[in-house]
Amino acid sequence: MIRIFAGLLGVVLCLSAVPGVAESKPESERFAETLAQLTTRSFSEKAKVIEALAALNDERVPSVLESLLDGRLYYRKSDREMLHVEKRDRALLATAVLSGEVLGEVGKRSVKKISVNNALRRQLRGLIAAFQLQHKAADQRMSAAQEMIKSPAAEYLEPLERAIAAESVPGVRRRMETARSMILLDSEDPGLRLAAVEELRGVSDKHVMTILTQLLAEDGTGGAGEKDAAVREAAQDVLAGLHTRARIYKFVEDLFFGVSAGSVLLLAAIGLAITFGVMGVINMAHGEMIMLGAYTTYVVQLLMPNHIGLSLVVAVPAAFLVAGLFGVVIERGVIRFLYGRPLETLLATFGISLILQQLVRTIFTPLNRSVITPDWMSGSWEINGMLSLTYNRLYIILFSLGVLLALMQVLKRTLFGLQMRAVTQNRPMASSMGIRTGWVDAMTFGLGSGIAGIAGVALSQLTNVGPNLGQAYIIDSFMVVVFGGVGNLLGTFVGAMSLGIVNKFAEPIVGAVLAKILILVFVILFIQRRPRGLFALKGRFVED
Repeated sequence: MIRIFAGLLGVVLCLSAVPGVAESKPESERFAETLAQLTTRSFSEKAKVIEALAALNDERVPSVLESLLDGRLYYRKSDREMLHVEKRDRALLATAVLSGEVLGEVGKRSVKKISVNNALRRQLRGLIAAFQLQHKAADQRMSAAQEMIKSPAAEYLEPLERAIAAESVPGVRRRMETARSMILLDSEDPGLRLAAVEELRGVSDKHVMTILTQLLAEDGTGGAGEKDAAVREAAQDVLAGLHTRARIYKFVEDLFFGVSAGSVLLLAAIGLAITFGVMGVINMAHGEMIMLGAYTTYVVQLLMPNHIGLSLVVAVPAAFLVAGLFGVVIERGVIRFLYGRPLETLLATFGISLILQQLVRTIFTPLNRSVITPDWMSGSWEINGMLSLTYNRLYIILFSLGVLLALMQVLKRTLFGLQMRAVTQNRPMASSMGIRTGWVDAMTFGLGSGIAGIAGVALSQLTNVGPNLGQAYIIDSFMVVVFGGVGNLLGTFVGAMSLGIVNKFAEPIVGAVLAKILILVFVILFIQRRPRGLFALKGRFVED
């Protein structure tokens, strides 16, 4: 009986020693034990530890590998606890790897960095690439492939091959294949280099252009960089096609930036077109209405620090109301006493602009203020490797068109719009029909100023907010109004887009200052031929 019990006990002990039979350690415990082995001084041992780490199913592994590659992985000398360390000025800020606890500042002598050599860096880049290429989100896999296109390296090839075989999204797979071809261009086999060049045919990416240019560049001895004639010929053909597409996409990108500049001009000039068309007032304080709208956006963000995205939406009506109220006060307090005296009106509004600038300087100081761009307006829409459109400018284009359409509906379908058009076309007749022209003037000036405030909201996403923000747009706004036709919204739209696009295409050729001078000369000559602009208003009063 004793012998039987001893035999059973021996069998149990033997089975417990076999891997997989005994209860395995938890993954977190294995991660901690493996991580602790990185403190070894042997680089060959570190390479084995890194491979063991990469084999673990722990979400903390990628961050550890990235910290190790970037030189941010340390351990504390007292207890050998592993730390992520960030350098801030002269201080070291530590976070515990295992717990994720923020430990704050640590002394330089109390910690030691885990060192790596070039071989380990290559190993780490390959493993990190493998993790990134296996990410659940397609956009993350796309970004990883794009990074490999920017910096192709041989260690990426193996994880790329595995990722391409498993990838189900066509666009992501094509980007991965491009990255693989970029790496194979450095192969010693001419056949692989030729296949890689052919695979790059039709790919639109500036990094592909760069590496093909380097492939064909002359070496230090005066000879060609690529020795194989077939590869060289194919690369020249592919590169010629890339240059053609690059010129097309550059034109599209310049056109986009021109339209976005025109959209900002449109927002700035719409209000001026209304007030100038209805009242005949040259409002030199119009730029300050734009400035007030931008500062309103800044204040709203200060009041809603935890809701930056929503604060921009709230800032639109807030800026309209603030700038509109200022406009009504200016019209009722100053301008209504100066109708029919254009020079005095110009001087009075110029004085008001100086007062508003000084008021802002007194409240907010003369320093520029930065308005945070919401996440949904940050970044760019990357159509391909040669063309990307920034979201903030794209949203501003759509926003300006929406404001224009909304204003057109107000003018066409509301009683106020009807009265405003009547006053614009024939003020004496409108007054004789019972329209309160003074009230229309005040509301029109407030509407124009409010729209200028909305323009300030848009501008706050493109530049810093400062006391002189509106001064840069007042002259351009007047040119848009005069060129398009005083008081005509369609003319303002065409004028703003035309001047914005022409200015964008002219700047690289003649410079920013000379481009504005040439545009001004063109507008002056155009007005000599068509004094009422592109689209003149119809009516007895305006035709007199």
